[in-house]
Amino acid sequence: MIEIQEKQDCVGCNACGDICAHHAISFKNDEEGFWYPLVDKEKCTDCGLCEKVCPVINIGKLKKNDYSEPKCFAAIHKNYEVRFDSTSGGLFSAFAEKMYKDGGYVGGALYDENGNVKQYISSDKTDLPKLRSSKYSQSNFEGFFSKVRDLLKQGEKVLVCGGPCQMAALRAFLGYKDYENLLILDYVCRGINSPLVSRKYRESLEAEHQSKIVYSKAKNKEFGWRNLTGKTIFANGDIVYKTAENNRFTHGYLITGAFCRPSCYDCKFKGFPRIADISLADFWGIEKIKGVDQSLDDDIGTSLVLINSEKGERFFEAIKPKLKFVELPYETALDGNKALVESLPKPKIDREKFFEDVNAMTFDKLADKYFPDPRNYQHTLKGRLKNIYRVFRRAMFEPSLWAIKPKLQFFKYNFFRKNIQTSIPNLAYFRPSTYSVIDISKSAKVVLKAPFSIGNKHIKGSRLETRLMIQDGAHVEIGSRFGIMSGGDVEIFKNATFKVAEADFTTQGGSNINLTLICGNRIEIGYHVMMGRNVTIRDNNGGHYLSVQGYKESQPVKIGNHVWLCEGCTIMPGAKIGDGAIIGAGSVVYGKIPPNCLASGNPARVIQTETYWKY
Repeated sequence: MIEIQEKQDCVGCNACGDICAHHAISFKNDEEGFWYPLVDKEKCTDCGLCEKVCPVINIGKLKKNDYSEPKCFAAIHKNYEVRFDSTSGGLFSAFAEKMYKDGGYVGGALYDENGNVKQYISSDKTDLPKLRSSKYSQSNFEGFFSKVRDLLKQGEKVLVCGGPCQMAALRAFLGYKDYENLLILDYVCRGINSPLVSRKYRESLEAEHQSKIVYSKAKNKEFGWRNLTGKTIFANGDIVYKTAENNRFTHGYLITGAFCRPSCYDCKFKGFPRIADISLADFWGIEKIKGVDQSLDDDIGTSLVLINSEKGERFFEAIKPKLKFVELPYETALDGNKALVESLPKPKIDREKFFEDVNAMTFDKLADKYFPDPRNYQHTLKGRLKNIYRVFRRAMFEPSLWAIKPKLQFFKYNFFRKNIQTSIPNLAYFRPSTYSVIDISKSAKVVLKAPFSIGNKHIKGSRLETRLMIQDGAHVEIGSRFGIMSGGDVEIFKNATFKVAEADFTTQGGSNINLTLICGNRIEIGYHVMMGRNVTIRDNNGGHYLSVQGYKESQPVKIGNHVWLCEGCTIMPGAKIGDGAIIGAGSVVYGKIPPNCLASGNPARVIQTETYWKY
């Protein structure tokens, strides 16, 4: 019978529970949130089947395949919608689409209604969005192996994806028989996270937003693949993006290595040959490989594909029309994917004490103690001095500031105007470029919480003038990086308010050339709002009045976070644009535009919903 003496000898695959015909094996969670088999000795007949399906015990029999060294590809799905919704390049979706088309079943991990991760299988292709993307918490496989075996015996085609140890367990559970109608995918695994720590993190977010999480996506692509952005949507409508720099769960997982299962520190499933037919991963380091088509590295995700068997190769050949790909020596993938051959390093902190505190503290207090926010570095003396050096070096030597006038403007508006609040040590400063005309009233209030640049240029030697006027009593607040490119005309009139929203991660918003922004009342712009050429934003009609019932000469404008205003569009008084929306070129917005949609025309109307974008 299965008896776990050392926790590192159990991967929590649940195969022993599925194989037991007498239901003598159940699973109990320990203080770390990981489950381990518990044998009811009164029901156990000591048949030994549980030991025969254990992937750790049988690793010597399992570690074999057609190819001792895999065939290696960098690949992406041609469908951008699929790639945006995937963790890397969308290859799991390409394989799954083929299996669904052939009338088969696809199995993988999904979130249940409580946010827990479990293994699931069906022949319904509408389940694919729930199955794609990494979940970063251990998936419960109870009952899953039995379902796969039953489908195979019925002659159904089946594709299954899971961790290397879990897929090794499936091989053992099926009696080492290589079913022709079964395709096994695994992923390159760094380590499998504790469901308890994952739950603690979810609870901290729900407490902060006073609402339940209804959607969670790791490696959301709207701010780029490499930023490791997590996107969370709450029942109250709040949308939160957290990149690697401000996602405390990701930071703690990567820095401490303490969240993972004990077996991950001495993983038996590293190296080659791989046990699955095909292995998938992010192709980290693709940008360093010479000769690779640049379209395979556009920061929307690139997949590493390792073909380990003849069956896997046949299946890959069948999906190639859906892909852009290049074959590479497998050694090229090792630098960016050490987890292929190396176990997770032992934790850098006291793991036993850490999990004692997991059960006693909120996640935020736990993070403060064991993995403080890395952005706090800038508040240390060393960090502040480094930022000061960076700013002054830019002011003195950057080509766009070589002329005397912008240097004088830099010092004037950052150091000699009491009504302009800056913080050079925290990189909150005013940055004018050559040919910027700036007129800021001494009675206006300007609060910079992030860099605010005026007159940026792409073309060396360009004399295209940029104008910024802030009149008496006006209030300007720049909460996140914002830039006005050359040719811009920004006029903020008396007692008007112009705000750019704060972001708790580093992000850049702003205009292309020839922005016109006329603020006589109130204009609010979210973080990471990107504008094409010749965009106009105005909250007033310049003192012109119409004899029309309900007409208002001025109305506030509010533009949400991560909005794309395409070339030549005009945002009129009273417009309200939701987070993530795209306003098409030449469009005119008068009213309300919902989040995450594409709107176009005059007046702008929604022409496509559930639309996402990246810059």
